[in-house]
Amino acid sequence: TGENFDQSPLRRTFKSKVLAHYPQNIEWNPFDQDAVNMLCMPKGLSFRTQADNRDPQLHSFIITREDGSRTYGFVLTFYEEVTSKQICTAMQTLYQMHNAEQYSSVCASSSCSMDSLASSSDEGDATSLAKLQRYNSYDISRDMLYVSKCICLITPLPFMQACKKFLIQLYKAVTSQQPPPLPLESYIHNILYEVPLPPPGRSLKFYGVYEPIVCQRPGPNELPLSDYPLREVFELLGLENLVQVFTCVLLEMQILLYSQ
Repeated sequence: TGENFDQSPLRRTFKSKVLAHYPQNIEWNPFDQDAVNMLCMPKGLSFRTQADNRDPQLHSFIITREDGSRTYGFVLTFYEEVTSKQICTAMQTLYQMHNAEQYSSVCASSSCSMDSLASSSDEGDATSLAKLQRYNSYDISRDMLYVSKCICLITPLPFMQACKKFLIQLYKAVTSQQPPPLPLESYIHNILYEVPLPPPGRSLKFYGVYEPIVCQRPGPNELPLSDYPLREVFELLGLENLVQVFTCVLLEMQILLYSQ
């Protein structure tokens, strides 16, 4: 990204791009590649090794257009092994450059310029360099390199639980040693073209990759669809903060939530 060169290469973020999207275009919902790219990976592309946490993460976003219409995106981010030797070699080169810069800064800030401490400074610099190479390195012959990747489902209504279950099942099918009963394209085609929106006030059951999935749409006289788990709101904000936010909503105050 250009602004985090002081961080080690595995802690930097890199530019991401959309690899593929289906269908190519929809009249009522034209695909905005830049917006979807930014919202799917707001922190950019990231790399990990086998020593880092690589558990899949799910998040959602909303695209609001000029006319006030909304579409909802649900994203599952996971890490897959980098098989390109060129990328692995480039990562090791970045680490060699980074460690050289760090070692130079250690030498510049040490007492190696003082004659009285010349003998001890060499030992200190060697120790500092060893620590850098131990805790801040990537060895192409020893480490496995992984890169972030995501699959996203964009829907006209916020069926979060149904989308989450479908994406997790799709991810399991991608990473499983045993192939699913049908080709992956069949499940993607099914949810895009064959699964309709449930009518207001009705439930819909459709089949994912491994298990059936149910989504429910409120009726005209019911509260709007809110498929997000309320427990997570309490865990993130806490009881007092949530009561304060709810009070601000009732008083029609402007509210800004800021997070990473």
